Amino acid sequence: MRIGLTMTYAGGFRDTVAELADHEKSGAEVVYVPEAYSFDAVSQLGFIAAKTERMQIASGVLPIYTRTPSLLAMTAAGLDYVSEGRFTLGLGASGPQVVEGFHGVRYDAPLARTREVIEICRTVWRREPIHHDGRYYQIPLPADNGTGLAKPLKLINHPVRQRIPIMLAAIGPKNVALAAEVADAWEPVFFLPERSGAVWDSALAEGAAHRDRRLPKLDVVAEAKLLITEDHHAVADALDNLRPKVALYVGGMGARNKNFYNDLFCRYGYEAAAKEIQDHYLDGRVKDAVAAVPDALLLAMSLIGPRSYVRERIAAYAAAGVTTLHLMPVASDRCERVLQIETVHAIAKVY
Repeated sequence: MRIGLTMTYAGGFRDTVAELADHEKSGAEVVYVPEAYSFDAVSQLGFIAAKTERMQIASGVLPIYTRTPSLLAMTAAGLDYVSEGRFTLGLGASGPQVVEGFHGVRYDAPLARTREVIEICRTVWRREPIHHDGRYYQIPLPADNGTGLAKPLKLINHPVRQRIPIMLAAIGPKNVALAAEVADAWEPVFFLPERSGAVWDSALAEGAAHRDRRLPKLDVVAEAKLLITEDHHAVADALDNLRPKVALYVGGMGARNKNFYNDLFCRYGYEAAAKEIQDHYLDGRVKDAVAAVPDALLLAMSLIGPRSYVRERIAAYAAAGVTTLHLMPVASDRCERVLQIETVHAIAKVY
């Protein structure tokens, strides 16, 4: 089991990047840089590539609607070049609230668009002239829809790798099946090991049945907050720090009738809590929504507690098929964060 890190920089971006060198030595193998409607991930990934030596770097994730497929391919090839073959292109559909609300781009056909984007990226990396006549992307643009001057082009540069790994963030059954079919890695947000099989096994099996044999075994990437402590108050504080994000996604990231994250928690068996959180959030009672997030759910989705408990949770993630633990250490002290990553790496390497 690999150990990865989520890039957070509440205390300062450069300070966090400087800390990555210590995490690299302690056993962390990959760092993920998110992109929602904050700073872009690409500029930060380039900076991190220059400040690390062995650690893999990954976008976690780039929304497919925010760049053309060709630009996504160019960006991935560029980041793979400056990192000397250490980049993974993490992609996701995001959701209407971000895509339409922040980017002003119509959110439609996420499944079909994702498949076409991946096909185009892999064509670009092979340095083949692009001939793509898809439903959503036509490259070159047909004459009757443009100037008539377009012609097939290929990437000028020679990529470090013709097959840059692609990670798909997906939680819906059809998107998960697509990840299992065409991606190198799959990242399900808010992973709950004990319920993952009931929620996703059939979708994973459906996609795997059509998977290209040339692809490696699917890397299953699960995110979890990390705090190893015997202090009950510290555990409670860490859980309280998790609540606002869960409440935002389950309650406020979408409408009542269209919220992918709320749907996921219902499939996990938390229908009543999901409804209560959403009702509070959409009615403007954000504090009540945050308070309604169950402790048991937060504990099951994290590595927060005594070392023995963390060991049990790592075993549960491994049993659920997780091959990369994507961690966010929350200890306040830098040395302690590094030590805790080292501890988890020692536990996880047996899986």
